[in-house]
Amino acid sequence: MSSRIAKEEVLHIAELARLELDEREVETYTLQLGAILDHASAISELDLREVIPMTHPLPLSNVLRDDIIDESLQEADFAKSAPDFEDHRFRVPKILEDSV
Repeated sequence: MSSRIAKEEVLHIAELARLELDEREVETYTLQLGAILDHASAISELDLREVIPMTHPLPLSNVLRDDIIDESLQEADFAKSAPDFEDHRFRVPKILEDSV
């Protein structure tokens, strides 16, 4: 069992997460969290002074089209396909009751 994290700490984390754990799960998570902390510790021991910080290991670029101003739809274009259009608005069935 890893000495990096105690059962009490696992129980505290479980309580914060509103999880109920039985004894077997506490032991399992203690081992797993300990292994994760051991792995993080091993990584922190590496000499990374020459490594350039990055947000992603592969180069990324956005593929964007040119922003061309074009004629937009006119109200008459979309109003004619609407089932009910009145006073510059789409008219839809009422879904909420008035509550006072």
